[in-house]
Amino acid sequence: MTLTPTRCLVLACGNTLREDDGIGPFLAQWAEERFAAEPGVRIVSSHQWTPELSEEIAAADSVLFVDCSINAAPGSVTLRDVEAAAEIPRMMTHHLDAAGLLILASEYFGKQPRTAQLLTIGAASLELREGFSPAVEA
Repeated sequence: MTLTPTRCLVLACGNTLREDDGIGPFLAQWAEERFAAEPGVRIVSSHQWTPELSEEIAAADSVLFVDCSINAAPGSVTLRDVEAAAEIPRMMTHHLDAAGLLILASEYFGKQPRTAQLLTIGAASLELREGFSPAVEA
């Protein structure tokens, strides 16, 4: 399958039934409402980042990964550049991080986005419930 080149690809992940883990899909919906009509913008939300996404990444000029982080202060927002991993992950599971997806795009499709960034929001809770913790809600 050959994908149409994308100017900007937004890849969000998370589970809306796991409290703050749902911030990725929430932000993807927000972006969809505002930018989906823009030519060259594609927004994808899923529970996990899977190897299959590497083809879409290879077809993108830039990619923004969106996820929560349990390693950041609850409610904090961090944006950082992402580089491809040094090697293909040894365990090819159906859950990869941004760096792992970038190396797969390069190795399997011969291309990487010109820019790749990771937007994370610090999670206070991943309990089984819908909605956000007070820190993420704020």
